[in-house]
Amino acid sequence: MDINHLTGQIIGAAIEVHKELGPGLLESTYEECICHEFKLHHINYERQQSLPIKYKGIKLDCGYRIDILVENIVILELKSVDGLLPIHEAQLLTYLKLRALKVGLLINFNVPVLRQGIKRLIL
Repeated sequence: MDINHLTGQIIGAAIEVHKELGPGLLESTYEECICHEFKLHHINYERQQSLPIKYKGIKLDCGYRIDILVENIVILELKSVDGLLPIHEAQLLTYLKLRALKVGLLINFNVPVLRQGIKRLIL
C-alpha cells in the first residue's frame, strides 16, 4: 500500500472524528472513534500494541504502548492536550525506531481546526 495514500486515509478519518466530536474530550474517546472509522473504511489496525525495548541484547517490557498501528506500517500517536510539545515528537520518533518503521502521525484533537494538530514524522 502506498504510504502517502494511507496517511491521507488516516488523516481523513481523524478529520471526520474531529468534525463530529470537536475538541475537549479524552484521548481514549478519540481513539475509539477513529478505530470505528478505520473499520468502516476497511483499514487494518491494532490498538495499544505493546512495545518492548531492547537493552543489552534482551527484550524488556517497560510498559510502552503504541496507540494505534495502522496497516503494520504507520504508527498513530493520539493526543488531547493544549499543545504538542517536542517531547511528543521525540516519543513518536523513538517508537518508530523501536519498531523499525519509517512513518508516524502525531494527532492532537484538542484544537479548533484539526489541521493545526497534525504532524507527520518520518524517520
